[in-house]
Amino acid sequence: MLKMKHLLGLRDATATEIQEILDTALLMKVVITSNNKKTPHLQGRSIMTIFYENSTRTRLSFELACKYMSGTASNMSASTSSVAKGESLIDTARTIDVMGTDVMILRHPMSGAPHLMAKHVKSAVINAGDGTNEHPTQALLDMFTMREKLGDIKGLRVAIVGDVRHSRVARSNVFGLSKMGASVVVAGPPTLLPPEMDALGCDVTDRVDEAVKDADVVMGLRIQLERQKKGLFPSIREYHKFFGLTPERVALARKGALVMHPGPVNRGVEIASEVADSPESTIDEQVTNGVAIRMALLFMLTRHRPEAE
Repeated sequence: MLKMKHLLGLRDATATEIQEILDTALLMKVVITSNNKKTPHLQGRSIMTIFYENSTRTRLSFELACKYMSGTASNMSASTSSVAKGESLIDTARTIDVMGTDVMILRHPMSGAPHLMAKHVKSAVINAGDGTNEHPTQALLDMFTMREKLGDIKGLRVAIVGDVRHSRVARSNVFGLSKMGASVVVAGPPTLLPPEMDALGCDVTDRVDEAVKDADVVMGLRIQLERQKKGLFPSIREYHKFFGLTPERVALARKGALVMHPGPVNRGVEIASEVADSPESTIDEQVTNGVAIRMALLFMLTRHRPEAE
């Protein structure tokens, strides 16, 4: 049983808590792959997704996770709510909280927004991505996929390649994988590597070939094309040539190494189509496993936990 009331990030999560979430997700995946996707785990519970940023995979997987477990799923979009009239995040959160909501799932462009919300509500809060800080459920589904495919996370060498500077996925994976005993190396253009990354428990290099060599897992990160307007790399073509996951570059990893990507994928930019569609690619399975992880979290955070209050 989780002792945490909220899931705000993996920086402060323990290896035991991560292990418990992954173990519970394994049971939930059985439901997803069955012909009867209906359990009573969330019957009588109300789940609200609150997204201030666009999302397909994360938002839909949370809503499906809730519905598969017989909960009531509702959603709020900032553009069609009172936020557009100037309502603050705290006031919005308090309003939703007093409607009988059990879990709020927040995606917000400001780093730390879920932590702020959690201080003002009785509901459990799940961070679905905050600024450039963390995206814990994505890292959990990534670790679940690694464990499912490779048997154990401990001892793995994981290379994370791309726009590390703006990636909340990279940060959560570094925190989570390190706690589970994996070694992590991040790589990308010098302009897309934040100076503080090596202090988080990973190796840092601007040489992608060096990072990918002998890796058990190679994870590409989405290049945020809007950043190109700021001149952080010469051109998309040059980026793909020197930093993209090409067949030749991925061949430097260990035989049978997993290829991962959090999506959405920019084909021909951070990853070649041949790599994204290769037998080693787990991109589609990551999406399926995302539903299982989010089912596990919703179930675990709505159980009676007096010690977490």
